[in-house]
Amino acid sequence: MSCPEMSGQFFNNNLTQTMTTRSKVLIRYSISFKQKVVREVEKGASFVEVRRRYDIKGGGTIQKWVKQFGKNHLLTQIVRIEMKGEKDRVKELEEEVKRLKIALADATMAKDLLGTLVEVANRHYKTDLKKNFGHKPFRKTDKPEKGTP
Repeated sequence: MSCPEMSGQFFNNNLTQTMTTRSKVLIRYSISFKQKVVREVEKGASFVEVRRRYDIKGGGTIQKWVKQFGKNHLLTQIVRIEMKGEKDRVKELEEEVKRLKIALADATMAKDLLGTLVEVANRHYKTDLKKNFGHKPFRKTDKPEKGTP
């Protein structure tokens, strides 16, 4: 054999091997098989145990089957049981929270408005109202206060 013949043969063998390794096996499960697996899970078998027993590759496959074919009580769900009075109380509290949020927003807006008013007054009167607020201006009077010599 000459070199070109060998290289062609090697190339063809390598291409054939590459093509065969790229093919992916797709497994389709029947509905009856899926339902059988779901029944086992519902009887108490764990997802991992059933996956290993039947050699199921996907991690979320059985969970998807349980959602589709089973009773959803096995999946994580929160069930809240309450009396009618409790339900009414929850509604009242939610309404109160809503009212308080509105009141807080109004108070915040009023505070910001007053702060802006003080700043404008400070610029207009060229004073600092925050420091001078509440103090009586010092006036020198001619009359001495009673009780002072």
